[in-house]
Amino acid sequence: MTPARPGLRASLASPEGKRVYVRQLFSTIADRYDLITVLLSYGQDRRWKRRLVALAQASAGTTALDLACGTGDITFAVAGEGARTIGLDITPRMLQIARAKPAAARHPRTAFVAGDMMVLPFPSERFDLVTTGYGLRNVPHLATAIAEIHRVLRPGGRLLSLDFNRPANAALRTLYLTYLTIVGSAVGLVLHRDPDTYRYIPESIRRYPGAAAVCELARRQGFASCEYLPVLGGLMAIHDARKRPNAALQSDSDRATLLRS
Repeated sequence: MTPARPGLRASLASPEGKRVYVRQLFSTIADRYDLITVLLSYGQDRRWKRRLVALAQASAGTTALDLACGTGDITFAVAGEGARTIGLDITPRMLQIARAKPAAARHPRTAFVAGDMMVLPFPSERFDLVTTGYGLRNVPHLATAIAEIHRVLRPGGRLLSLDFNRPANAALRTLYLTYLTIVGSAVGLVLHRDPDTYRYIPESIRRYPGAAAVCELARRQGFASCEYLPVLGGLMAIHDARKRPNAALQSDSDRATLLRS
């Protein structure tokens, strides 16, 4: 007899359980991923991503890495600003869909790579910019993923991350998570005959430390600064973390400032 698959909460109780569950989940939902992000955000998802891309201020000289890129929305948007951009995702089917989009032909300076945010397949100090939409909340070990992002960023580089927030107010948090549970269960049942499919979102938020705690963790992993922009009244957030500039370059900049003053 085949052993029963662990339930959602049991699967998320350990980093290894979460790793296995998330890989299976995103393989399951890949073909409906774009539809679901529109449905669950009431069409606001693309507006939030455009806001992240505007904050990034990418240009023709930027080398960018989009993590947990899914079907490539942020990857293509950053490339549209002129940046040379790599999208990385752990789900091969997501990358197949991204490569087949018309945007892939419009942006030949993009590439897609299958890989794990916890062990990035890139040398240190490779990128000026790292972006991610809904990526940090899904990793099995958040500190490890942030440390890897810090490693691959060049001195002075930036991390911009869009994700759900975990509201500090207990009453608001309960209402928010209850809503996501009801809606996620209904959508999962209709599309996949499994209510746990999108009930994963509120369950992952329950275990997510929240925007302020993510910034504190980023600073502990070596980022010189981190702040976050509340979105949707604080139910979502965009993090902006900056790696410390190269010491020699910082000294040159300080000297130039003194000379101009």
